[in-house]
Amino acid sequence: MKLVKSLLAVAVTATGLGGVAIAQDKVTIGVSVPAADHGWTGGVNYFAQQAIDRLKTTYPDVDFVFASAPDAPKQIADIEDMVSTRNIDALVILPGDPDAMTSAIKQVKDAGKFVTVVDRQLSIDGVENLYVAGDNPGLGANSAEYFKSVMPEGGNIVILRGLPIPIDAQRFDAFMAGIEGTNITVLDDEFANWNRDDGFKVMQDFLTRFPDIKGVWAQDDDIALGAIEAIKQAGRENEMFIVGGAGMQQILQAVADGSTLTPVDVSYSPAMIATAIELTTSHFTGGIQVAGRYILDSTLITKDNAAEFLDPSSPF
Repeated sequence: MKLVKSLLAVAVTATGLGGVAIAQDKVTIGVSVPAADHGWTGGVNYFAQQAIDRLKTTYPDVDFVFASAPDAPKQIADIEDMVSTRNIDALVILPGDPDAMTSAIKQVKDAGKFVTVVDRQLSIDGVENLYVAGDNPGLGANSAEYFKSVMPEGGNIVILRGLPIPIDAQRFDAFMAGIEGTNITVLDDEFANWNRDDGFKVMQDFLTRFPDIKGVWAQDDDIALGAIEAIKQAGRENEMFIVGGAGMQQILQAVADGSTLTPVDVSYSPAMIATAIELTTSHFTGGIQVAGRYILDSTLITKDNAAEFLDPSSPF
């Protein structure tokens, strides 16, 4: 990951196994992620497997237990099995529903395991040893700065949100704070669940209700693709622009090609899961004390810098 914003508290006061860096002969690390229900989580699965394959070659004494789950109950069952059956030493988890899973993840930590949480914050602070994520407030703030730059006189916009979980609130709140005091008017915002089909439906509703839309903030590229299809079917692609987020290759190529409908994007790479797995592994193999918060930059991607983010091998 080349866009690193900060690594805070790399070495901290240790409390039990969770904070002490150790080098041991045999280590088992569990990796739990949501099933690939949309492009971004497909990227998470891809980059997780890629990191595991690479690290297994480098560290033959490290075993990995990988599981993907379609919902919170299955993900909880997976991590319980990792503890009871596989006796994992550490857990790297991107919780599909962090509120529903916090208690189960805390039980893993209470069992003396090192816990790394990725992307989605738990409902209780301090459960995890290490937190790895993109800069969600930065994604919202950078998007707002772009809207202000291209709409200096203001105008009407609509917002398609993700899921009602903390990272969506962080993005949304930062965006709203960023446009405060401008003449940009948010006509409405609705959840589209980081889903292409829902993005299409929500955007259809907005297009039906609002004859004057100058800009669309989708905060996610999967949502953006659905919204783009709705806009094109309505024949209104020359009336507005749309800003997504995460760096999907299809969107980045459109940005690189100078699309007026999708002129920019904002980075939030699913490869953060690989960073989390690598850091957790180094805690055991290198005796490195790794704890705290590791936040990856949110960067505005334009026609001028899109080539830096294009990756033909990426599935996302």
